[in-house]
This record gives sequence, structure tokens and C-alpha cells, in this order.
Amino acid sequence: MKLTGRDLTLKAFLILVSGSISIFNCTHIGRQKFSTLIAMKEVSQGLNAANEEEFASQSTLLKEFSSLSTIDKAWVFESENGGSSRAMFLINQPNLLGNDKRTHLLSSHISKQSDGSVSFQWAPFPVEMSGVSTIVPSPSGQKMLVIRNQENDGPTQFEIWGPSQVDKEIHIPKSVHGSVYTDGWFEGISWSSDETLIAYVAEDPCPSKPVFDGLGYKRTGSSEKDCNSWKGQGDFEEEWGEAYSGKRRPELFVVNIVSGEVHIVDGIPKSLNVGQVVWAPKNEELDHYLVFVGWPSDCGSEKIVRKLGIKYCYNRPCALYAVKASVPKSQTNKLKTEGDRTEDETAAIDLTRGISSAFFPRFSPDGKSLVFLSAKSAVDTGAHSATNSLHRIDWPTDGKPNVSLKLIDVVPVVKCAEDDCFPGLYCPSFLRNPWLSDGQTMIMSSYWRSSQVIISVHVLSGKVSRVTPKSSDSWDILALDGDNILFVSSSPVEPPEIKYGYSTEGMEWNWLDISSPVSKYSTKVRSMLSSLQFSIMKIPVRDASVELTDGARTPYEAIFVSSKIRKSGACDPLIVILHGGPHFLILTNFIKNHAFLSALGYSLLIVNYRGSLGFGEEALQSILGNVGSQDVYDVLAALDHVIEMGLADPSKVAVFGGSHGGFLTTHLIGQAPDRFVAAAARNPVCNLALMVGTTDIPDWCYVLAYGGSEGKDYFTEAPSLDHLYVMYNKSPISHLAKVKTPTLFLLGAQDLRVPVSNGLQYARALKENGVEVKVIVFPKDTHGIDRPQSDFESFLNIGVWFNKHFQ
Repeated sequence: MKLTGRDLTLKAFLILVSGSISIFNCTHIGRQKFSTLIAMKEVSQGLNAANEEEFASQSTLLKEFSSLSTIDKAWVFESENGGSSRAMFLINQPNLLGNDKRTHLLSSHISKQSDGSVSFQWAPFPVEMSGVSTIVPSPSGQKMLVIRNQENDGPTQFEIWGPSQVDKEIHIPKSVHGSVYTDGWFEGISWSSDETLIAYVAEDPCPSKPVFDGLGYKRTGSSEKDCNSWKGQGDFEEEWGEAYSGKRRPELFVVNIVSGEVHIVDGIPKSLNVGQVVWAPKNEELDHYLVFVGWPSDCGSEKIVRKLGIKYCYNRPCALYAVKASVPKSQTNKLKTEGDRTEDETAAIDLTRGISSAFFPRFSPDGKSLVFLSAKSAVDTGAHSATNSLHRIDWPTDGKPNVSLKLIDVVPVVKCAEDDCFPGLYCPSFLRNPWLSDGQTMIMSSYWRSSQVIISVHVLSGKVSRVTPKSSDSWDILALDGDNILFVSSSPVEPPEIKYGYSTEGMEWNWLDISSPVSKYSTKVRSMLSSLQFSIMKIPVRDASVELTDGARTPYEAIFVSSKIRKSGACDPLIVILHGGPHFLILTNFIKNHAFLSALGYSLLIVNYRGSLGFGEEALQSILGNVGSQDVYDVLAALDHVIEMGLADPSKVAVFGGSHGGFLTTHLIGQAPDRFVAAAARNPVCNLALMVGTTDIPDWCYVLAYGGSEGKDYFTEAPSLDHLYVMYNKSPISHLAKVKTPTLFLLGAQDLRVPVSNGLQYARALKENGVEVKVIVFPKDTHGIDRPQSDFESFLNIGVWFNKHFQ
């Protein structure tokens, strides 16, 4: 049979939804089409002629959204002539064909006028950062560190760039250390003030492994290229779980970019895992100290005999330590205490003994204050994330840290947020330089109920002020330009736009829209989004028990996204979207995949149920021990709310969620089997009793099932029959017999957080009961299923699945 050009185009689009590679004849495909279609996947045998067209049309629409770029970071530097500055933006764009992300730098010159107006002159083209793991400009902006981690056994490459060329290149072999951490959590790369030294965190060199040959064990070892021998596995060593496969122990190093010398920083015990390093101000005796975050391998508990997963887990104890940057090799392996600090001047000093969590250290510009965040509420209660607090240490005037430094509370944990008042600190990150020119005011992004806002914190008085105006949009800070703010704002119906904020003498902020190449979206995307609207709904807590705290009785929120136009009075079909965690949230920012579902003609109800971040600590803690009940009631109450308002048709509702959102999705189709036409779940928690023996966070299964302190006390690697009984009854699988909703499962085979066995067991049991089920397993994906091709295929199948069942 002869294929037409249209047939070939259709087939190529369908290739994205399969699991096997196909090479097919592209001779008749035009050059533009060929660049989009080459190396895609062959359509699965499960597709038929009826839904091939559906896959093709939806994939075309999804491509419009999935190809949009996002700004990850930005840096601003003062120009020498004054009155202007230079900005660099680090931008990511999914590369579907390569199944990775393109990273590029885009530069701009910022001109500031006396009347407050600002103009950006953009470089004509971005510069792709191919093979780059991370970049870190120096404080002056005159140098830039480029790090390239090699996937094979090649050395880690450090490049020091000047204004026009590479000034220095340093190759560090695997025998010195493994890959440099660029993960955003253990990651710590810090320039010294004179820009000659760089402190950073890298993986400890791999321990030696036994070598064998045809005669048995080879005592003298062997080179890697010796074909007559092989390396054994050696002893098993615990890793840091989800997203940290192959990561055993991050250590602290310093490189001298003048001499090229690299040394490990001594004085840190092997039981401590290092991250987030910064240079301390130099003291009069020229001792140069580093301040870093340290996590104990046993999570600070004698009963824990392993590393527990740390990704998204702020409940792992950590502290700030100080250590000398350049010291001789120490013969001891102890932390400094009051009694032994004179015996070992090289040992790391614990600066935050009075608190169970300390991270994101930042020194004030004058070096007098060390400020840091704490998740002590998470550590103390077992919640994997919780309301942050901000603290300060007055740094010694002689520059010599000690264990008796006083901790000063700057912003405490907010228990119950009233009305629209400050709900507490929920800061996903800090800028490297978050300070205004007064040296006492920090600028940061924080969750404020369902939105992200920019706030200022005066670290001496503790005063917190909302900088951004009252708006339903979300705002995310990129960098400071002196006392001005560079940030992006977006909403569920508006893609990210760069904005610039400056304050007048009366401290009133003015906001300027900045035209940029990054904000150039296709006419099709603009047209589809312009027809949408969104609102934040306050959902009252129904049947609030007198035993609830005040915070747990206050309304939670849901984001409702819909078309501006009602079709003959009928409601569009509704998708209920549920976030994971449960201590997380979905913000009122732009999410490409959600915009795709809206563009298909669905209304979205995004529920930030009690237990979400951004609503105060009491509401957050209320879900522990009440999963599968309180969160289920909250979602059903939010659904009833929009139905009662006439915004949704109860006969046209689907539900979708991932992780704990998948836990809720599978709970809802079991507890409310007549309310949902279709469901989709990504890496769902379906059976806590199964998960506890396979996950990287078994302690979390106890905390979820029993509640905070009780769950922490019960935790063991050998759960009893009673423990498993409680976990099973809290799980969706206990309601499986009632399920009749067609359900799509999207599973990552490399998921260490919710192993694939959880979703497969539940899906197979549904199929056994005669429920319509579709399962897609992504062989190389972890918990997030965020590799570009996998993410694309996931949401394409969600769209097609829902359309099929709403027909």
C-alpha cells in the first residue's frame, strides 16, 4: 500500500505514544516535518484506526505547549559606568527528539533612567550550554565557572571563563572525587571574596572493588582496560534514595583556580554528608572558614541504620557547621565540642546545636549576621515538609566561630493564619545574594496559600512585608538589581512574563512589564489561553470536629480554571487535579500540561486540601494519621462546591493525580465509585503495607498511617502484623472491590519513592475485577516521570483517555 505524505505525518506523530523504537522510510517527508519526526517511537499495537486521529491531533496541540521555554535562573551585575547593569538568564527548553533539555544563556543590558523607567537590550541570540552541568558566575561578574560532569569515567571539568575566553581549565580525575553536586539541595558552589578559591560539594571517590581473573582473586589489582580480569561489586553501601541513585556521600572540596590545586576539606566526620557551602567572612588572623549544612547518615537517630530518602524530605535532621578551608590532614574524626576544641583546631564546629534543622545559610553583606532557614517543625513531627522558620546568628567580630553562638529567632512558625494574613514561611530556595542595600533586609519568594509571592524580611526586627501586590497570580524572584527586583509572574492562563520592580522613597513598589524573547509565544497558544479564566475558591471545612485545631478548621482553597464562554448553558467536562506530598501544593502559576488539558476543552479543579503548604502549620499537620479520610472529604467537598455553583456537571467529572495525588485518586474512585467517569494516576501510592518494605522513605508510611510523633515512635524496618493492618486500611487497595472507574496508570520503573510494584499490584487487581485499565510503564523514569518524551507521552495519553470516556 502506498502511503501519502499525510499518512506518514500521522504515523510519525503516533510514534511518540509507543514503547519500541522504529526506523521507517522518511523519504517523502518534507525537511521541516522530518526534523520533527525522526527517531520517534512506533505506535503500539493497541491503537486502532478510530483513535489514531485522536492521538495525532492531540499530539500536535500538546507540542505547542511542551516546547515552551522556562527561565531557571538569572544573575544581574553592575556595569562599570553606573546607571546600567548586565543580566544573564539561564533558560531550559525540552528537546523531545533528544529526550533531554536544551540549556542556553540569554544576555541583556539593563538601562535605568532617572524617571524610574527601564529598558532591556537583548542579545540577538542565546548561547547553548551543551554538556554543561551548571554555571556559577563570580560575585563581581568578571568570571564564570562552568562545570562539566562526565557520565563515563572521565574527569570532572572546571572551566573558568573571562569576558572573552576560557582563562583556566582544570580536570579533576575520579580518584579525587566523583561528580559535582548540582541538584539544588546538596549542591553548594561558592566563590571566595577575592575570587581565587571555589568551594564545592562532590561525590566521595568510589571505594576500591575486588578484582578477579581466570585464576580467581587478583591481589595486585587490575587496570580498567585489562580484558583478562573484571571488577566485582564490593560491599553494598546505602544511597540517598529517589533521584540520588549512585550518590553515597557528598564531601567538601576547595579548588584554587590560580594554581589548579584541589584538596578535600579536612575535619569533617565520615558520618556527615555535606551541602550548601558558603564562605564565611575572613578574620584578622587570615583563617578562612567555610559554613556548610551537614546531614548525619543515620538521620540523627540510633534506631535508624540506613540513609533514608532525602528528595522532598525536609524532615531529615541537619545543622550548620563551620570548618577551616585550608588545613593539614587531621588524625581525628570528631566534631568539636566545648571540651575538645583546643585539642583539634581542624574539627568542624556545630553552630546550631539548639535546633534540629538548619539550611540555606547566607551571610549579610557586612558579615555580621549569618541567617538560615529551619524546617524544625518537619523534623520534630515527621511531616516531610512543614512551615519554615528563619533564624540569625551574630557572627563573632574576630571571625572565629564557636559552639556557643546564640541562635536568634527572626520569623517563627505560624500556627494558624487568619484571613489573608501572613501564613508563615514556605521558601523553596534563597537567592545567592538576597540582600537589599541596607544589608538588613532579605528578599525571597514564599508560598502564600495557593499563590507564590515575594516578601521582604528585616533580619534584625523580624518584620515581614508582602512586596508584591495582592493578586491571584504567582510571582517568582530571579535576581536583585541593587534595590530593584527582577522576577517572573504567571498564572494558570498566562505564561511566564519577565517583570521589573522598583521602589520609590516611600517604599511603594512599581512594576514594569519587560518585553523579552523568552515571552514570545505562538499565536495559537495566545489565542487558546485568552479564552480561559481562573479564580481561587475558598472551600469551607464541612462537619469540622471540635477536636480540630483552629488552623484545621479554616477554609482551604481550590483553583478553578474554565472557559470564559459557556456553551448553550452546558458545563464543560471537569478534571479534578490533585497534588502529591501531601505536604506540597499546586500554585497559581503556569503549568504547561495543565494548560494543554484546558485547551482540550476541560475545566480544571485543582484542590489544595488541608495538609498543603502555604496555609499555616496547624492545617498542614492535621492530615497526618487522617490520610484516606480527611483529604478525601476535602476533595469531595470542593467538587460539591463547584457543582452547587453551577460550574460543573456531576455526570462529567474525571480525576487525576500523582504520588499522594495518585493515592487520593485511587481512594476517590473506591470511596465514591459513582462520581468519576475516568481516572488517571502517575506513580500512585495504592498500598502502604506494600510500599513500607520497598520505598526509600519507610518512616513516612508510619507517619502517614499513625500521625506524626506516634508514627515516628512506631517506625521499624520490620513492621508488625498490626502495623501492616493499619497501613492497609488507610490505603486505596482496601476499597478496591467497589471501584468501577476506567483508570489509566503511568508508572516509572526506576521509581524508588513509590516503586512500580505499588501501581502494578493495584492495576492488576482492578483488571482481575473486570475494571477497564490501561498501564504505561516508562523503563528509565523515576518518580517524577519528567524525561521529555515520557512527560509528553504521559499527558498525551491522559488527554486521549479522558476524551475517550467523555464521548
